[in-house]
Amino acid sequence: MFFSQYYLECLSQASYMIADETTGRAVVVDPRRDVSEYLNDAEARGFTVVGVINTHFHADFVAGHLEMAARTGAWIGYGRRAETEYEIRKLSEGDTINLGDVTLKIMETPGHTPESISVLVYERAEDPVPYGVLTGDALFIGDVGRPDLLASVGVTADELGAMLHDSVQHKLMGLPDAVRVFPAHGAGSSCGKNLSTELQSTIGEQRAANYACTPMSEKDFVALVTAGQSAAPGYFAYDADLNRRERELFDPATAPRALDAADFLARRAAGAVVVDARDPQEFAAGHLRGAVNVPADGRFAEQAGTVLPLDAELLVVAPEDREEEIATRLARIGFDRVAGHLDAPEEALEAMAEEVTPASRLTAGRLRAALDGDNPPVVIDVRNCGERGENGFIEGALHIALGELPRRLDEIPRDRPLVVHCAGGHRSSIAASLLRHKGFEDVSDVLGGWAAWSLLSTPATA
Repeated sequence: MFFSQYYLECLSQASYMIADETTGRAVVVDPRRDVSEYLNDAEARGFTVVGVINTHFHADFVAGHLEMAARTGAWIGYGRRAETEYEIRKLSEGDTINLGDVTLKIMETPGHTPESISVLVYERAEDPVPYGVLTGDALFIGDVGRPDLLASVGVTADELGAMLHDSVQHKLMGLPDAVRVFPAHGAGSSCGKNLSTELQSTIGEQRAANYACTPMSEKDFVALVTAGQSAAPGYFAYDADLNRRERELFDPATAPRALDAADFLARRAAGAVVVDARDPQEFAAGHLRGAVNVPADGRFAEQAGTVLPLDAELLVVAPEDREEEIATRLARIGFDRVAGHLDAPEEALEAMAEEVTPASRLTAGRLRAALDGDNPPVVIDVRNCGERGENGFIEGALHIALGELPRRLDEIPRDRPLVVHCAGGHRSSIAASLLRHKGFEDVSDVLGGWAAWSLLSTPATA
């Protein structure tokens, strides 16, 4: 048996290839949209990809099933409850997929979504205990998939939670302890709240250590797994729907166009949104007015999907030689409308000096002084709920998590100075730039965020 996990750090997303080395038949599970890595591995080993399985309709990225099928002729498999615009193979409880001696067996594990499935992997068809189970977003290492993403039209979080209770507590925990667990996501994903940095585990380890695998009633389970979830990024519902649809294929050979200053500014004037992927410090030193800062060195795709509009044309200001990377990472979440990137940004920004402005960033000490002054600013805390609860908060701060900010702008006063902070200064730069993009005029963010504030000798915390 050939078994490989492909892990994408910026989306905390895992995909898999399983093959029988004797027959050369392979299946790819939960592929991302840029599929060359899987195809290159298959070609190098003489494999033929015969099938692509999505464990559910992913909300956090656009899956690469259509790209894989177009390149290989493979069938596309989903759980039997899935309905799509393209032809699929519906997979039901107990269905088997024979790759040779290597065999896959389907378990229906709804709860994160109604159509969710897990895939049991048998190294030999006659083995009494599976080699492992690909659990999708039903069971993570240290957590379970959240049932409240509203990606499933017509099904409530409580109904999904009840399904998830059965899937986790009875079906998955009914497997032998030795079965390896291979989830679709790791730490950092918004699909759960307590995901481990480990990329695989066993059923036995999860039975002993995962809070959601401890035997409990359905009511207690639903209350536990839905409590304390962070706000879902704004693009999740869009991607879940897009994964059901026949859509344009991603073409890695189509690089974003290099635009000169005049063309770039003309497109911005026509309504395109500028996404500046440089480091917050570079952005603060000078950026185009109205640009939204989403740094490339971080959870770029998820954060871009949180703050950028779904239907706008995008213009990219990228770190040196990273234009194609930025366009690919946007395409992974279905943001395909990249009109181009600013050619030679350093020189171009100098040439557009009248359109360039710095961003205000305050030290924690300057924020302290401002709060004690005659016209104290409104402090906006864009951390998640759990971060505030664990670490404390600035007295009187307006708490709006970054994931909620685009839909809660009406709660923010426009006649007061604003100062945004997060944990360390990354998300606050994103949030502050979004506020400026939306017309808020006096906006700063805090260098070092809460970490810097907490080092002050007498922090105003509760």
